[in-house]
Amino acid sequence: MKIMIAGGSGQVGTILARHFHRNGHSVVVLSRRLQKSPWRVVHWNGLALGPWLDELDCSDVLINLAGRSVNCRYTRKNRRSILDSRVLSTRVLHQAIAEIKHPPPVWLNASTATIYRHALDRPMDEATGEFGGNEAGAPDTWNFSIQVAKAWEESFFSTPTPGTRKVTLRSAMTFSADRGGVFDVFLNLVRHGLGGTTLPGTQFVSWIHEVDFIRSVEFIINRTELTGAVNLAAPHPLPNREFLSILRKAWSARFGLPTTRWMLELGTFLLRTESELVLKSRQVVPGRLLDAGFQFEYPTWPQAAEDLVGQWRAVNL
Repeated sequence: MKIMIAGGSGQVGTILARHFHRNGHSVVVLSRRLQKSPWRVVHWNGLALGPWLDELDCSDVLINLAGRSVNCRYTRKNRRSILDSRVLSTRVLHQAIAEIKHPPPVWLNASTATIYRHALDRPMDEATGEFGGNEAGAPDTWNFSIQVAKAWEESFFSTPTPGTRKVTLRSAMTFSADRGGVFDVFLNLVRHGLGGTTLPGTQFVSWIHEVDFIRSVEFIINRTELTGAVNLAAPHPLPNREFLSILRKAWSARFGLPTTRWMLELGTFLLRTESELVLKSRQVVPGRLLDAGFQFEYPTWPQAAEDLVGQWRAVNL
């Protein structure tokens, strides 16, 4: 297959490009910055049509992951960039599909599991999950992230594409052993004695192992009946307290310093990022994947943590 990955130079895009390339597929990554890779990288700005249009014509799969990193402070300028980079890149891909003669049969567009409300009481699947944005007392940064997710999906589904099946991927945190990824951040806390409970510790963590992320993407590509929104998350989210305890055990760490709310807010301010990643409770489950018969290789966090720690040690120690 010929697989186009727009915005494919980040962690998740690299995971997918690496996998598809190793399995003999033709991979073309659309990126704002050209870099040497085992697969082809073609320039685009995510705003306007260009020579990359010829690459999209006659392709088999389009995966759009474009969007400015949310690992930043939510200043007015950054908020505008986060929103525009997602909505405008989706919009220009609609223009491209309408322009070419042979559009891809399937288009997978990134979204986020943070679209659901702060959930301590029950899991959120695609059928019964409640969108956030109206919770009393929710921080402004949380509401902003939800607004972005809603606008992103609205941009994706508002324009019909009769010849192209569309699926939006409401992804939880994708964990791989790559340096600089989300798992690497959590593991660094544990390695340096800082991986204790992030108080209050009852907030849920939703996650997915990179193997299951890749397998679920392939599953969706091959299942032509799947359209609309699909949650990409392991079936067993767990509270922050248990999540970090299991990670410390996998690393054989004897202790982890608990992090209070004020310590977290101060730390994220100094690091120029936001605390939403670890304070908002994401209790997201993959209802549609499970109903369609998908079977996870890493359904529980102890399995995934052991494997990821082993991979990280093999590469870095």
